[in-house]
Amino acid sequence: MLQQYSKTVLEHFKNPKNMGEIDNADGVGEIGNPQCGDVMKVYIKVGKNQEDKEYLEDVKFQTFGCAAAIASSSMTTQIARGKSLEKAEKLTMNDVVEELGELPKIKLHCSSMAIQGLRKAIKNYKEKGSEKSE
Repeated sequence: MLQQYSKTVLEHFKNPKNMGEIDNADGVGEIGNPQCGDVMKVYIKVGKNQEDKEYLEDVKFQTFGCAAAIASSSMTTQIARGKSLEKAEKLTMNDVVEELGELPKIKLHCSSMAIQGLRKAIKNYKEKGSEKSE
């Protein structure tokens, strides 16, 4: 089964980047797929650059799932880290798949879940911010 995966997918599966939890995360997004059993949790830490723009200072994940789910989570954290919140929200599953060098069609939903987890974490962060300003 692992033969269908690109070298990049296998690398991110065997040696995932940014795996773990962020203590006192600014935002957390969780997503699960009951059909395949994958569950992902994305943590973000938001910083401000010199122009006072918010960006993703740190992004980590915890994933219970298949090789494609772990690789997609790992790659999503890699491409999102350092981006402004605005740019990170515009990332798509195609961005993840492109960086991974392809996923089998049956596993494309994994890249979508990773992006959705990231968006939920950003949404969670923004909701916390609006609660503070009320």
